[in-house]
Amino acid sequence: MRRVVSLFLPTWPTDRIRRQFGTPPLDEPLVTVANEGSRRIIAAADRAAKMAGLKAGQTIAHAQALIPDLHVRDATPEEDRAALTRLALWCLRYSPIVAPDTPDGIWIDTAGADHLFGGEHALLEDLTGRLNAKGIAARASIADAPGIAWAVARYGNQAVVSPGRAVDAVAGLPVQALRLEQKTLDIMDRLGIERIGQLAAMPRGPMTRRLGTQTALRLDQALGHAFEPISPLVPLETLSHSIVFPEPIGRPEDLKRVVSRLTAILCADLAKQGIGARRLDLIFRRVDQKSLALRVGTARASRDPIHLAKLFDESLGTIDPGFGIDEVLIVASRVEPLGAMQLQARGIDKQDPEPDISPLVDRLSARVGAGKVFRLVPVESHVPERSARRIPALAPASGLTWPEDLVRPARILDPPERVEATAVVPDHPPIFFVWRRVRYVVRGADGPERITGEWWKSDSEMSSFRDYYRLETDRDARFWLFRDAPAAEGGRWWLHGLFG
Repeated sequence: MRRVVSLFLPTWPTDRIRRQFGTPPLDEPLVTVANEGSRRIIAAADRAAKMAGLKAGQTIAHAQALIPDLHVRDATPEEDRAALTRLALWCLRYSPIVAPDTPDGIWIDTAGADHLFGGEHALLEDLTGRLNAKGIAARASIADAPGIAWAVARYGNQAVVSPGRAVDAVAGLPVQALRLEQKTLDIMDRLGIERIGQLAAMPRGPMTRRLGTQTALRLDQALGHAFEPISPLVPLETLSHSIVFPEPIGRPEDLKRVVSRLTAILCADLAKQGIGARRLDLIFRRVDQKSLALRVGTARASRDPIHLAKLFDESLGTIDPGFGIDEVLIVASRVEPLGAMQLQARGIDKQDPEPDISPLVDRLSARVGAGKVFRLVPVESHVPERSARRIPALAPASGLTWPEDLVRPARILDPPERVEATAVVPDHPPIFFVWRRVRYVVRGADGPERITGEWWKSDSEMSSFRDYYRLETDRDARFWLFRDAPAAEGGRWWLHGLFG
C-alpha cells in the first residue's frame, strides 16, 4: 500500500539563511524581501516576525515601521530551490522515492521502508527531530496519497492518517489545503465555501462548471481518489542503471531475472571505481505511473552480484505489478571504498583467514530486519540483566570476556517474571513453583548465589540483594530463580533465566 510523507518547512528561506550565515539569533525577527513593481514586499518571514504580526505580501516599509530593528535580506528563490533539492537528497536515507515539493516541502514515498525505523510515527519523529536539531522548522504528515498528506501537514494536526481515513482527515480542513490558485479561492469565499467537506458535498457537475476542472482534480487528490505521481530524485553522481521494457512485465521470475541482470551491470561499475555497495534501492515504474521501491543494506561493502541480487528475493514478492512494469531502476544509494581482494586456497597457508559471515548477516537482515540481527558482548556488571549489551553482528570485538567459572543460563528474561514458589525451610530453595500456570516440582537445586545491588549507581540499590538458585525440575527443565529478600521479610520469587 502506498504511503506518502509530506514534509512541510514553514520558514525554509529564513532557516536556510540562518544556517548559511549563522545570524541573526532566533529571537530577532528576520524577513526576506522581493521587488513587486516599484514596491518591496515581504517574501518570507520567520517565526519571530510572524509572531510580531508580519506576513508575506506586506510592504517592507510597513514592516519596518512595526519593527524598527527588523533584519532584512534579499529573497533568493533560486538558492532556496537548490538548497531544498540538497535537503531532499539528504532525505533519501528514509526512502528511495523522494522529490522536492517547491517552494517549502518534500515528498517521501515510504511504502515498505517505515518498518526500518520502527513504524510510521517513529519515522516522522526521527525526520522532524533531526531537522529541528539542525535549526530547520519542520512538520510532517503521512497518508495514502500526496494530496492528503500535504493538506494535513499544513492545515491539520495529525501526524499519521490511517489508511482509508482520508475523508475524515481532510473534510474539516479549509479549502486553502487544496493547493488552488488564489482567484479560485476568492470565488469560493464569495460562495461561502470554507471547508473541503462543503466542497465535496456539492454536485460534481455544477462545481466543475463554476470552479474549473483543476478544482475537481485537487479535490480528488485530497480525498485519495485520483493518483498523483512522484518522480524520484536520483543524484547525478550516484551509480544507477535502468532497464526499459518494450512490453510490460509482471511475473515474479521475470522480475528476478531483471534484478540479477541489473546487479551484475552495477557491480561491474562498482569494481571500476574501487567501491562496494552498502545500500541498494530498486525502483519499479508501472504503466499507471506509480513507483514502487525496495531497499536492502549490507553489513559490509560488497560488489558480489549474486549475493546482492539474493537480498531482494525475500521482498520481491511484495511488489504489486498492477497492469505491468515498464521500467526497473537500481541505485547504489550508499557506497564505501572496497579494494581488490587476494584469493587464497584453504589449507595452503599456515593460517586460514577468518570466515566472512557478512553474506549471512545480510540475508538474515533482509529476512527479519536489521534491528533483529545482533550479537551480545560482555559488560562489566555483576547484575545479570546488565552484564551484556547488543552490538551490530559484525562490530569489532570489545576485548571483554565473561569469567569461565561464571554459570549463567542461555536465556535471560528481562524483566524477570514473577512465580509462586513454596520452600519447606526458610531461605532454602523451593520444593515446587508455578510459572505461567504450570506447576514444576524441583528435583535438585544448587545455590544460593547472592548478588547485591550496584550501590554506586543509585541509593535504591544500596539495600537490595538477590539469592539465586539453579533448579532442575520433574519436566527435565532447568531454571534460574531468585528471591529478592529473606523469607522473614516477605521475599518474592522470580524466574530470571532458562538453561539450555
